[in-house]
Amino acid sequence: MTSFNDFGLAESILRALAEEKYQTPTPIQAQTIPLALQGRDVIGIAQTGTGKTASFALPILNHIDARRMRPAPKACRALVLAPTRELSGQIADSFRAYGRHIRPLDIALAIGGVSIVPQKRALSRGVEVLVATPGRLLDLVDQRSLRLDQVELLVLDEADRMLDMGFIHAIKRIVAMLPKERQTLFFSATMSGDVTRLSANMLRDPARVSVTPQATTAERVDQRVILTEKASKPALLAEILKAETVDRVLVFTRTKHGADKVVRLLNKAGLAADAIHGNKSQNQRERALAAFRDGRIRTLIATDIAARGIDVDGVSHVVNYDLPNVPESYVHRIGRTARAGREGIAISFCDHEEAAYLRDIERLIRISIPSTDRRTGKRPAAQHAGNGQQGRPNHRGNHQQRGSGGNGGKHRHGTKGHRNHDARQGGRPQAAQPQPQVQRTGSARDEQSGMGNVKFMQRSNEPRRGAGHRTHG
Repeated sequence: MTSFNDFGLAESILRALAEEKYQTPTPIQAQTIPLALQGRDVIGIAQTGTGKTASFALPILNHIDARRMRPAPKACRALVLAPTRELSGQIADSFRAYGRHIRPLDIALAIGGVSIVPQKRALSRGVEVLVATPGRLLDLVDQRSLRLDQVELLVLDEADRMLDMGFIHAIKRIVAMLPKERQTLFFSATMSGDVTRLSANMLRDPARVSVTPQATTAERVDQRVILTEKASKPALLAEILKAETVDRVLVFTRTKHGADKVVRLLNKAGLAADAIHGNKSQNQRERALAAFRDGRIRTLIATDIAARGIDVDGVSHVVNYDLPNVPESYVHRIGRTARAGREGIAISFCDHEEAAYLRDIERLIRISIPSTDRRTGKRPAAQHAGNGQQGRPNHRGNHQQRGSGGNGGKHRHGTKGHRNHDARQGGRPQAAQPQPQVQRTGSARDEQSGMGNVKFMQRSNEPRRGAGHRTHG
């Protein structure tokens, strides 16, 4: 498909796309929209910034336009679930933009962090499209302000995080209330085999569309690793922000508390920054994101889940202040830069305790990330008190350059459900995991974090995101 006109979409939708100056579908759209228009269940996998929202929004709007009917009170015809408030708001905005010529068209947004009363009022007469976070959706159901027995189409956006980061029980409860005869669409940047098998219980003969290899990282991202001590990270981050030519930089921490701490440290160093995470109020999050988007602040600190709603052009740098303990999260993080054909830089800090995470990431993306060693040689006190190992000797008799993360004491994991590898019990067996050769360079209820439900799964484990490629003129 080379044009949105080729899909057979309603004239009202095509007119809205033309007004948005969208003409050429992205690869995920070209492959997914025809299947969704046929009524097929779909699992769509593509990196961020590839237009996944339009891949489900356009078929849903076309379905609604072709089958005009009044929604039942307190019901919705299409239900879209997303993990964060920001992402939910962007999805609702996209529906309004693409459906601006479908009248009447009621679209409601149900998210936490704001009053539930206006949401109840909006749902009282019924809506065509409801975009929601799982926790607030269940609040509305429990208060008898929403019924789910009229849903014709279900979408899970960012399905990997929805299923493997604490939402599984909410999702299972929601799905149990939906009609069995419905169309279901899963969209995600990454999706593990365990999540795919679990999703199979919710979809009927789904078509799987993957426009890029699952572990592929953005080709235009210059990736670097800086080996450092944990205590040196604040000064190192300030140094990078002052030395690099930065347009906008997104800094990832593992925890909400860590994000706030980094903001305080940067402010103390004279660098303006703000944080966005689940403990912030909705107004605080919106103000921080608006300031980041319009350039009033160049540095935004985020946790993985909160960052799912950040879709800002012009992010020149991504800094992994803390390496993620789930390697797929690394792929998603660095995908926040090098968007819309631009180039970007991803710099990751790796301390002694994160060495195993770095190996997991390199194994997933199948490359060895160039690294610079900025360590002073001091060992963490806990490792001096442990088994005393200072890194494994390599075949030349020297210590491993990446530090002692493989066996030098137990690793602390961000969540109890970290991927099931031997590092949980003090590191992998020395002989079982050959290490990658490192090229040295001189120049790296709604919201939860972690992998808390991996054990369960193992029992069965732009403002608005664009509709397509913009024409320039």
